[in-house]
Amino acid sequence: MASSSLSRRELLGAFLGMPAALAACRTTEARLPPGSIVYPSQVLGHRVRDGVHVAPAAFERAPVVIVGGGVAGLSAAWRLLRAGFDDFVLLELDRAPGGTAKSGANEVSAFPWGAHYITVPMKENRALLALLDELGIVEGADEDGEPVIGEPYLCRDPQERLFHGGRWHAGLYLHEGEEPEDRAELARFEAEMDRFASLRDGRGRRAFALPVSHSSDDPETTALDRISMAEWLAHESFTSSRLLWTVDYACRDDYGSTPEQTSAWAAIFYFAARLGRGRAEAQPIITWPEGNGRLVSHLSARAAGHVRLGVAAYDVAPTDTDGRAGVDVLALADDGSRAIGFRADHVIFAAPQFVARAVLRPYRESPPEHASAFTYGAWMVANLTLRERPKSRGFSFAWDNVLYDSPSLGYVVATHQRCIDHGPTVITYYYPLVDRDPRAARTRLLSLGRDEWADVALTDLARAHPDIRELTTRLDVMRWGHAMIKPRPGLLWGGARALAARPHRNVHFAGADLSGVALFEEAFHHGVRAAEEVLAARGLEVEPLG
Repeated sequence: MASSSLSRRELLGAFLGMPAALAACRTTEARLPPGSIVYPSQVLGHRVRDGVHVAPAAFERAPVVIVGGGVAGLSAAWRLLRAGFDDFVLLELDRAPGGTAKSGANEVSAFPWGAHYITVPMKENRALLALLDELGIVEGADEDGEPVIGEPYLCRDPQERLFHGGRWHAGLYLHEGEEPEDRAELARFEAEMDRFASLRDGRGRRAFALPVSHSSDDPETTALDRISMAEWLAHESFTSSRLLWTVDYACRDDYGSTPEQTSAWAAIFYFAARLGRGRAEAQPIITWPEGNGRLVSHLSARAAGHVRLGVAAYDVAPTDTDGRAGVDVLALADDGSRAIGFRADHVIFAAPQFVARAVLRPYRESPPEHASAFTYGAWMVANLTLRERPKSRGFSFAWDNVLYDSPSLGYVVATHQRCIDHGPTVITYYYPLVDRDPRAARTRLLSLGRDEWADVALTDLARAHPDIRELTTRLDVMRWGHAMIKPRPGLLWGGARALAARPHRNVHFAGADLSGVALFEEAFHHGVRAAEEVLAARGLEVEPLG
């Protein structure tokens, strides 16, 4: 789809639905604020994808090379340093680390460009608690040994609201106008999620745990991965439109997928893994104005001096010289004008599996069968700077603000956590493209430029805020072509994840996609795990944090 070939009404109809398009074209002037596309290093990335045929003039010696400076790569660096090992280099093709957890800032506020929260980890997640303790936000433990997080770091009330029928309502489930049948189905669904959260196997493992690797592999629950969430809902006779919307929103929110595209195990994980032992409510949320960019900043500062930005690995080749195993890493620097090489003992490959297929030489020459199981969703994220809060009818502004009748996920408010409820702010708007074919989704994402995406975002938000165009002073857009792994049926427990996480000679893999769900907690876990694999391979004894 080329944006130039569509009228404004056709474009808005394609991305927001025809009723919204017709209303907008009748009543809204298509005035756009200034702004730009923020590029996540597509030029270097596409050069690597298309093949590079240059050789470095010289090689550097680096015992360990980390490929990728997203959360997984930064977490691997954190774990190496925590173990006292500092002879490594981290290569990141972008000019800023963090991947989809990166953030931005302007004169009004810091703001996220992607992932914007984590939930309070349970006591079993020792690695993540160690990181949060470094940040100074863990105040102790309760009588059950569960962590107590400082109040300033927990999401401030009100946390969420929902726009429907011309006004805002509290929470993310639409209670207004519900029938007794709706209430009964919601209660039955919540009871099922509580039951799943309470399930333990013979070894005491939760059926659904965060990170995924802590979950039970009991066949009775992993069988849920063989069907979609839509199939599970139908099998359990859930038919309430309000409940079905809630589940659909959950799948789009965490996975960029519809219930038809999402593994039932993954969808139930969304609800059950966040329920603490004996608690009916989900674990509290930890967030900052810049979202998970705060965590990225801490990890980046810890790894300072080891990180090389704007350097894209394009060939990772295991070697065997005089009986000594190693890995040669070739990379592009200086916007692709220069090639550099590294001779390493071990590589931590902290980039997604689709990158491994292009960069790891054995995978490029003979793609492993498991690689085809990994597919990735496309997202558009827009940051809107407002000179004042827009008009809002009904329940007051919250951190998370969702539009019931929209294909988007709504927006989060950057200044909410700073207790600033009036005046200028930045809101971050999320739009997942949930096409059945991920390639079609990426084509649609990239077919629109900044102005077209700005019009989509402003038109969508105008449903709830008619004055949004007048108040927006700047609107910037990020197009994430491979934003997150899609947990399709069969991915989580079909064997592909385990094969993808297995080291290939001296190359050790990390990345959230190895969990099948794209969460900070998963990327952090795999970065720590891969680093501990490398430390063990080097003969360094460390107590595993995982």
